[in-house]
Amino acid sequence: MKIRDDIDLVEKCLQNIKEAQEILYKRFAPKMFGVCMRYAKDKMEAEDFMQEGFIKVFYNLQNFRNEGSLEGWVRRTMVHTSINFYRKNLKFSYSHEETDMYENNPDINPDQISSMSANELLKVIQGLPEVYRMVFNLYVVEGYSHKEIGEILEIPENTSKSQLMRARKLLQDKLKGIRPVFFSEKTDVDADTDIDADVNIVTNPDVTPNVDTGAEEEQNSI
Repeated sequence: MKIRDDIDLVEKCLQNIKEAQEILYKRFAPKMFGVCMRYAKDKMEAEDFMQEGFIKVFYNLQNFRNEGSLEGWVRRTMVHTSINFYRKNLKFSYSHEETDMYENNPDINPDQISSMSANELLKVIQGLPEVYRMVFNLYVVEGYSHKEIGEILEIPENTSKSQLMRARKLLQDKLKGIRPVFFSEKTDVDADTDIDADVNIVTNPDVTPNVDTGAEEEQNSI
């Protein structure tokens, strides 16, 4: 089937042309699976998120106004689908004792961290507690502000900031346990920006886990 652009693809999908729906699914499934993997605790859960996300994509496709890229619209749907799964069960800590969070905490060497595989670093992210994982992904990977995260998760802006701090601290501890050689003595680098530079593999939207998304099987279930 010949598709001129995103609008043409959307219009054909809305006409319930199965071939067009399959094209849309296969075009975005690999990247969207990577997005879902960052929010899920494992592959099976990510597959559930993605399947539910694509159901919402096709159900709400008439709402796409071409005010941005179709991929971006699909991605936001996947993110919100993943978050909605956890939202009701997220438990936030409201302690304000974060001032010593990074005291005596070694910095991560960005050059050496970049040698980690995407799958290896992804597993560390997945190992974060749910609430930390949600805030970390929304802020570092998706680029939302703390105000926006507060609105999405229905929490105070300062709570988003404190959860991100804890997520970064725990991520550092996990990485230290996996790759001790990656850590050096404390430097003058601002601790608040340490992790942002160190997760360039995860934040790259073109990086997806090396797994089979089962596209044909999922397409049949939509």
